[in-house]
Amino acid sequence: MSEPDHIALAGKKAKGKRPAYFEDPAVDRLLSIVMALAGEVAVNRERLDSLERLLDAKGTVSRADLEGYKPDADAGYERGLMHREYIARILRGVQQDMEALDEIEPPIETVSAELRDS
Repeated sequence: MSEPDHIALAGKKAKGKRPAYFEDPAVDRLLSIVMALAGEVAVNRERLDSLERLLDAKGTVSRADLEGYKPDADAGYERGLMHREYIARILRGVQQDMEALDEIEPPIETVSAELRDS
C-alpha cells in the first residue's frame, strides 16, 4: 500500500463556504494560519510530554515506543489541563475583548425593562 500524499491532503479545499469573522478577509486568513500553528504546537507539546514520560519510565526511548505510547488516565487529565491553559493563553486577547463588551453593554434585563416601560 502506498503512502498518502500528506501535502496534497493538507492543501485540499474544504467543502462549503469559508467562515468570515472579520470585515477584512486577510484578517480571517491570518486567524486561520495562527490557529493552524497553534494546533501544530499543541501536537508537539503532546509528543514532548510523551517523550518525557517515556524517558522518566524507561530512561531510553525508541521511535516505536514514542509512536505506540498511550497516556494513562492521569496523563490524559494533565494533558487536558495543559491544553485548556494553552488555549486560554492564546485566546486571552479575544476573551478580554469579549469581557470589555460585557462591561459596556447594559444587561439584557435592563434593556428589556426600558423597552417595556417606554
